[in-house]
Amino acid sequence: MDKKVYEYEVGERFVTFLFLKAVTKGVASNQKSFLSLTLQDQSGDIEAKLWDISSEQEEAYVEGAVVKVEGELHDYRGKLQLKLRQIRPAKDSDEVNPEDFFARAPVAKNELYEKITSYINNMENEKLKKITEYLVLKNEDDFLEFPAATKNHHEFVSGLAYHVYCMLKLGESIATLYPSINKDLLYAGIILHDLGKVRELSGPVSTKYTVEGNLLGHISLMAIEIGNASIELGIEGEEITVLQHLVLSHHGKYEYGSPKLPLIKEAEILHYIDNIDAKMNMLDRALERVEPGEYTERIFPLENRSFYKPKF
Repeated sequence: MDKKVYEYEVGERFVTFLFLKAVTKGVASNQKSFLSLTLQDQSGDIEAKLWDISSEQEEAYVEGAVVKVEGELHDYRGKLQLKLRQIRPAKDSDEVNPEDFFARAPVAKNELYEKITSYINNMENEKLKKITEYLVLKNEDDFLEFPAATKNHHEFVSGLAYHVYCMLKLGESIATLYPSINKDLLYAGIILHDLGKVRELSGPVSTKYTVEGNLLGHISLMAIEIGNASIELGIEGEEITVLQHLVLSHHGKYEYGSPKLPLIKEAEILHYIDNIDAKMNMLDRALERVEPGEYTERIFPLENRSFYKPKF
């Protein structure tokens, strides 16, 4: 398992173990059933099709299983897919550990926690400090373990905390350049903006949306949590409304699922920082998979563009 799926060349035959992240059954035009498989290792997810399936295969290939595959990468309309030659469920004798297939943040959980809490400890506004600290401690374990999304960006173990960590470093640089920015407010908004995802998402493995996630979403969930925290802590003042606004507006545009547009300077900056870090993560992961002089596969959240990797 030293070599990962996306480290192989297109058309190069390989045999490896993969984690079965998601399975969807479909029916082809010839009325025969097939399975759409989402497989993963530490290099990312890849789609594959298993055609003409039997009832035994349908029962064997379920979400959360580890499978041994023989196949090759092929380019289908600008997107890499896995063309299966053979596939079977892993056996006990294979001695594989499912955790070996999950990508993780490049910074350890304890270091992420120390870095993030250092920003909280340095806040001068006691109301923002107490609410941020309270909500991080309340959700500490999940905050440090959850991904930031089901796909597209920071979709790995500890992705949520790593996303926040990177955004804090960006925010600190911007606040140094523009000293009129309220750093306490910006940092509190960065730390809490996606914290509702610990209720929106199911966890770091085979991540799905929860009922709360589908019906309310992480933005609404965290705005409610901030309000509840202020009551539990006995905190009143404009800080509560303004912090809720940063959470409610951080997607920036109505068409991006933002309940409100940014109407405060720090809310505008928060939206840009969130966007920069998410897109840079998408680009870095896509560009890792191609050689200099080649184009990435199409990246749907980036207007379905393919990005060129310069040779120099």
